[in-house]
Amino acid sequence: MGDETARVGEEARVGGEAQAGGEAQAGEEAQVSEEALLDALNSTPVVDGRAQDLWADDAAVRRWARAHGGPGDAAALGWLRTVRDVLQDATRGPVPQAALRQVLTGVRRRPEVGAAGLRWRLEAPAERRLAVELVLAWYDVQERRPGRLRPCGNDECRLFLLDRSRANTARWCSMKTCGNRLKARRHQERARRT
Repeated sequence: MGDETARVGEEARVGGEAQAGGEAQAGEEAQVSEEALLDALNSTPVVDGRAQDLWADDAAVRRWARAHGGPGDAAALGWLRTVRDVLQDATRGPVPQAALRQVLTGVRRRPEVGAAGLRWRLEAPAERRLAVELVLAWYDVQERRPGRLRPCGNDECRLFLLDRSRANTARWCSMKTCGNRLKARRHQERARRT
């Protein structure tokens, strides 16, 4: 990650000044797992050659939000869609810093010491809390597994993969679909040339 990306990432981890009132203070670390992050990123697949948005339906994104401890109100769903789009762009190329700053405005994490030790409490406006946790999960993956979250190697596919292999050589979201399809296409092209 470049200096600007690291700086936005630091804002995601530390945050700026909190807004007065309207903050959601429950929770510690991001409740969004790597699998939930991939599920959000992969909610715009290509089906039968046409791009789909599985989160266009409020009920679908509401189910995802509630499954991850978020509210299902219209404002929260809008922020989740916005963050999903921003993180898809960031995974494909440069981090859209202005858009991330808008999401992270008024967000911060405070340390709390208790009987269980140190924990970080996320303070964010309630309608943005789960969207902010999605951003934090994305940055966590970028730090712990640099270069392993990436778009599928099939240019016709809009899905993402998290390469957990030791060699970091995974290219496709699925070997069954994209991998086999591309290998078969290359084989047919070679056969035609000979």
